[in-house]
Amino acid sequence: MRFRLSKHVEEELRRRRIPREALELVLEVPQQIIEERIGRKAYQSQVEFEGGKLYLLRAIVFDGVDPALVVTAYRTSRIRKYWREP
Repeated sequence: MRFRLSKHVEEELRRRRIPREALELVLEVPQQIIEERIGRKAYQSQVEFEGGKLYLLRAIVFDGVDPALVVTAYRTSRIRKYWREP
């Protein structure tokens, strides 16, 4: 799937110090894709950041357009809140 990044995502990557390469990896090969609400999905993977700390990196994607639009991205240490067991 092809993606384009919103201006908001570009700003959030800088502000939250999320490497663009990490976001691209989550979009290309997410560990999970979760339906958030109609037309929006969370692409998410557990990723090690600085100091070896594990975070959940989430990208919220509007897939009702082509290419799909990444509307925001963030990392959270509250993995169990968002992670879905199979």
